[in-house]
Amino acid sequence: MASDDELMQQALAAGDSARLITAPNPWVGAALETPDGSFHLGATEAPGGAHAEVVAITSAGDNARGATLATTLEPCSHTGRTGPCVQAIIDAGIARVVIGVIDPDSQVHGSGIEQLRSAGIDVVVGVRQAEIADQLAPYLHHRRTGRPYVVVKLATTVDGRTAAPDGTSKWITCVEARTDSHHIRAESQAILVGSSTVRADDPALTTRLVDGPSPRRVVLGSATSGAKVHPCLEWRGEIGGLLDQLGEEGVLQLMIEGGPNTIAQFHAEGLVDRFVLYVAPAMFGGDDGKPVFSGAGAPTIDTLSRGRFVSVRSVGTDLRLDVVLD
Repeated sequence: MASDDELMQQALAAGDSARLITAPNPWVGAALETPDGSFHLGATEAPGGAHAEVVAITSAGDNARGATLATTLEPCSHTGRTGPCVQAIIDAGIARVVIGVIDPDSQVHGSGIEQLRSAGIDVVVGVRQAEIADQLAPYLHHRRTGRPYVVVKLATTVDGRTAAPDGTSKWITCVEARTDSHHIRAESQAILVGSSTVRADDPALTTRLVDGPSPRRVVLGSATSGAKVHPCLEWRGEIGGLLDQLGEEGVLQLMIEGGPNTIAQFHAEGLVDRFVLYVAPAMFGGDDGKPVFSGAGAPTIDTLSRGRFVSVRSVGTDLRLDVVLD
């Protein structure tokens, strides 16, 4: 028999496979091991479709009785577009359920676990919790705050510059890094740039380098007539209000691609949840290149914004650094 950790690893991989299709629902994965040792995987389908637990149970059929089911997120206990997964688990005769993280959604939070235990099912909570919390970070953040998870993507040289003094920046990073950043676009339900970036670069902000959905486009300020970013939402109010509106509209993750004024504004207001930096092995060698942020920063070392590296990996000739702020 597989260990809880091994079974949850399969569930994590299944959840990854659904990342681009489930929003505003979470990309949950499930793995079921039957008493005879066979395995059945499930991933949440597009909105209106079956949840991961039900997919795995359906695959196992009658063999699900007495099985162990691992699921990355606490099973739902309410009726929405689909019936409650908790009831499907009970009806299938599952003997044991292994859960990664508790669902912060007020309709579920703890009640799924309580109902399973009340039905006599053995429940274990917290297996691979940190890894799953990172995988589901946008969903968990949205359910806790009502706002999207904000990811800022940056492409820099080793000496921290994003463009030459004349404004040219194509291309600092390699094609593999640019392709990887398009995966983040596909994972995001909205993408944002400032109006200065629209005027300077005329970005399309699509997922043309990968096979995935293009996010909704948002511009802080006004987008020039005929710009490639159209159709887009042009926002002129407080950015906190923008996050509230996008959250209400089901945006789980907002990606920000520039420019330095826009990134500095979000950072100054404490609204960035994750920085993704693609660092190229290149240097301008002076102090006149364009920096990541514009304007004044921390006045002393004691007021630095600090976070933690959650991932460091090579992408082509570049490095991808993922930083989560504390």
